[in-house]
Amino acid sequence: MAKDELQQHLDKGRFGAARINPDEQRKYLGTFRERCFASMTVREMKNQQDQKNLITEIKKYPEGKLLINGAVDEKVQADFIALASKNSVDFTIVNDATVESEDSIGLLLVTDHAVNEEIIDIEEKYPSTNSDSKEPSEKKKSFFGRLFD
Repeated sequence: MAKDELQQHLDKGRFGAARINPDEQRKYLGTFRERCFASMTVREMKNQQDQKNLITEIKKYPEGKLLINGAVDEKVQADFIALASKNSVDFTIVNDATVESEDSIGLLLVTDHAVNEEIIDIEEKYPSTNSDSKEPSEKKKSFFGRLFD
């Protein structure tokens, strides 16, 4: 019995404490999905409308804290640090995170307890109403349609 405890203590010292869901923690910048109010990908961080939507979320959840991916471009980081300071919200730059693509998580609005938000992606919470996505109101008639009409 004592040998097992000694081995566990040695393993903990050598490898660090065991983590629950390490893959989820890596994806969500060291925290759990259930603690997130909102998330932004690296691409969304460069979008002005998504930044305004994040401010709305910050005002909605004043107890939140921003986690900024340290692998994101420094200019983008500086913009969000200024945004956090202006809106009086705490922030942390997570340096052990990576950016594999533009769809990697670049920023999270989190808390220290579980909130279980159904939708955390900022573009899903605030869908854009661009006129580009609307169908053209008048369809172009085909050659035979014009010929036989």
